[in-house]
Amino acid sequence: MTTAPSDAVTASAAEAVPFPLILGLDTFGDVTHDTNDRPLSHAQTIRNVVEQGVLADQVGADFFGIGEHHTDDFPMPAADVVLATIAARTDRIRLGSAVTVLSSDDPVRVFQRYSTLNAVSGGRAEVILGRGSSIDSFPLFGYDLADYEDLFEEKTSLFAELLKGGPVTWQGKTRASLHEQDVVPHTESGPFPAWVGVGGSPQSVIRAARYGFSLMLAIIGGSPARFAPFSQLFRQALERFGRAPLPVGVHSPGHVAVTDEKAREEFWPRYLEVIGRYSTIRGFAIPTKQSFLREIGPQGALYVGSPETVAQKIAANLTALGANRFDLKYGMGGLSHEALMTTIELYGTQVIPRVRELLT
Repeated sequence: MTTAPSDAVTASAAEAVPFPLILGLDTFGDVTHDTNDRPLSHAQTIRNVVEQGVLADQVGADFFGIGEHHTDDFPMPAADVVLATIAARTDRIRLGSAVTVLSSDDPVRVFQRYSTLNAVSGGRAEVILGRGSSIDSFPLFGYDLADYEDLFEEKTSLFAELLKGGPVTWQGKTRASLHEQDVVPHTESGPFPAWVGVGGSPQSVIRAARYGFSLMLAIIGGSPARFAPFSQLFRQALERFGRAPLPVGVHSPGHVAVTDEKAREEFWPRYLEVIGRYSTIRGFAIPTKQSFLREIGPQGALYVGSPETVAQKIAANLTALGANRFDLKYGMGGLSHEALMTTIELYGTQVIPRVRELLT
């Protein structure tokens, strides 16, 4: 599934987009720096994320997501609390997790937290479930990585039951069974949207279809075109399981500035530092300037540039992947809050209208 798709696959993916175009923003709560390039406290970083979410609403983004992490670089273990704070200061934008590591959490508690967010936001909550490409939560909460796959499979099956509403009966090996258990709070208007984030596993694509979750393609490196077969596989699997079509989204990193040159100058040193630091832990290759330029080019996974450059790339890849949603994972550790606010403003006021124009 890592080879480039044939023209036939790309065409079939591009033809099947029966859902509204959604353009959102994601953050992992990367620690920001002040004007003297000193890291801000975790508390100030979190407060800054609230301001970023409020601005995203004001400039017209459709969605604002926060990804769960548990490290010094990404102090964002309680995304739902931050999202509820943003909900209190907004009235339009949809809010949710950019990823919730379901494998190391309790599905009942995840459901309760996001159904509560759905209540306080007036029905604007969403959740993206993941197995956990960042595995810091496993030792933190006492889970064995040897159970990585079994944990996600069982917990996804329980979460699917919880979304149906009504008393839940479920049995598994990873947590206590439930028998006709009422789980509160009840949602007012049916289940809130739930997605499964997929970074490269066909089995995860099929799992999403089997349980009736939408598909979010997390593309953080290499050619986005190689994910086109995943979109096709998802639609085929939905049909095989007798399910109606469901949305496909794309989540990728990037940075927007007034010019291509400024975006590259701001993003490159931070990208090199962060990816270099995580290269030994996550198996990433240490970036070179050449590899960076390739990733920000038309065939790469980074959306770094002026509003026009970023908009053109988003529109091209949504078409190639047959997707109806794009979430820009903005920010990189070490960038300033002011730079992130500029990215959000340009994304909302210039990138989003331009993408809609290109895809109309």
